[in-house]
Amino acid sequence: MEKTIEYKTKGTCSKLIKVTADGDIVKNVEFVGGCAGNTKGVAKLCVGRKASELIEILEGTDCAGKGTSCPDQLAQALKTL
Repeated sequence: MEKTIEYKTKGTCSKLIKVTADGDIVKNVEFVGGCAGNTKGVAKLCVGRKASELIEILEGTDCAGKGTSCPDQLAQALKTL
């Protein structure tokens, strides 16, 4: 069953992440704000992959010593699916 979530980010330049998944398979990721090229690239790499796999890969990624990043916040968003 397809599900779409909107996750308000914390501590990053992006303000919101929209994720659509069918079960554990990510169908679409869209970042609102942030570094456009980087977030578009991360989003494309996620499509067709398991959310559980992406969480394992992305969680803990740090940006400039902030303790989080757009990829880390995507991992947090995926945990809410």
